[in-house]
Amino acid sequence: MTQCVLLNADYTFLNLIHWKRAICLLAKGKVEVIRDSENTVRCSSGIELRIPAVMKLVKLIRTIYRTGVSYNKKNVLIRDGFKCAYCGARNERLTVDHIVPKSRGGHDTFENCVAACRPCNRKKGHRTPREANMFLKMRPYQPTISEFLRLRLKRLGINDILRDFGIC
Repeated sequence: MTQCVLLNADYTFLNLIHWKRAICLLAKGKVEVIRDSENTVRCSSGIELRIPAVMKLVKLIRTIYRTGVSYNKKNVLIRDGFKCAYCGARNERLTVDHIVPKSRGGHDTFENCVAACRPCNRKKGHRTPREANMFLKMRPYQPTISEFLRLRLKRLGINDILRDFGIC
């Protein structure tokens, strides 16, 4: 695990940070470790440190809450679970397909885009799914921030740790 969960002082989720940044925050005294992972790191002086899995800030910081998840290819793939919306294949080379093609006035939104494997995307082309005789296995939607974080944490395997603390 190279990611560490960073919680605010009131135990609200803030972010996932790299383990190197986590060690720096720990050395500066800005965080307290709540749970360590099994992974260790050896310093040049020979000291072994356990990499933190969950950390809490010492001081509370005010956060500005975003209203929605930003649209981009990575977020569409995470929302769809890295599966093709037409055939359900878990392919490494997924693309983003517009349900209503851009040539027909479709927009780059979560409701109009799904993950698709290259063969399905080629088969559909610039047509709508009905015209191409293809059917969606899932309905596209705009994810909320909490739902998106839950999906992301599940993919990283951290949600079990957070559930133990009653956070997630």
